[in-house]
Amino acid sequence: MLPLRHVLPCILLAFLLSGCVVYEPAPTPSTRPASFDRSWNAAILAAQDIGITVSMTDRSAGQIFGQRNAASVTINLVHQADGSLRVKFDVKNLSPQDQGLGDRFSAAYDRRMGR
Repeated sequence: MLPLRHVLPCILLAFLLSGCVVYEPAPTPSTRPASFDRSWNAAILAAQDIGITVSMTDRSAGQIFGQRNAASVTINLVHQADGSLRVKFDVKNLSPQDQGLGDRFSAAYDRRMGR
């Protein structure tokens, strides 16, 4: 049998070690802004997804031009001061059948961006 002076520190050490727990870090979504290339491609494909015929692009200016029926569509990708990218959708000559075109573009863009 071990003397009490050896047993007591072992018991104390066992109690202290039983309280140590290591937790895995929780995954966090990325807050990094999307790249221009990824946003550019998603905007063009989203426009095509909802039936916009892309007629002209100016990548350096971040502009995409297209048509859907009588509607003229302009999509602008604008760099923000905080480093993020804003995608702006403008339409002119919107016919009644194309009501909600902006909402459909936004949903298609979000899908293409994996949101």
